[in-house]
Amino acid sequence: MLEVGIKAPDFELPDQNGELHKLSDYLGKKVILYFYPKDNTAGCTKQACGFSERYPQFTEKGAVILGVSKDSVASHKRFEEKQGLLFTLLSDTERKVIEAYDVWKEKKNYGKISMGVVRTTYLIDEQGIIIKSNDKVKAADDPENMLQELS
Repeated sequence: MLEVGIKAPDFELPDQNGELHKLSDYLGKKVILYFYPKDNTAGCTKQACGFSERYPQFTEKGAVILGVSKDSVASHKRFEEKQGLLFTLLSDTERKVIEAYDVWKEKKNYGKISMGVVRTTYLIDEQGIIIKSNDKVKAADDPENMLQELS
């Protein structure tokens, strides 16, 4: 996990519509950058729907939500449409950003060890500095916790 107080690494990734986004495009706004394991899984759906339900409150506070996983653009599009998501999902199939943000780690699931994305959320300020990071994210609680961080 990256340290609070450092400049967030810039990146360029395609969204669910194939349009490219750079983190630097969002200077002047707070960014909630969250990494999640997989589209259309229980925890990831809870987290995404929680962000989507609170989307108007995030925009009122001048914040942008960017969700990142290694799923494809097409997978993100299906996830967005199925769940009615209102924010940007970024596709990092090559794991460049996932690795730059130090969220590709060894995970244990039912005793089996494998590599994967550890659910992690970063709050980045208007100057591109990480002001909050959490790699102990509870999917259902993360959206409300992040909203409170903006208050």
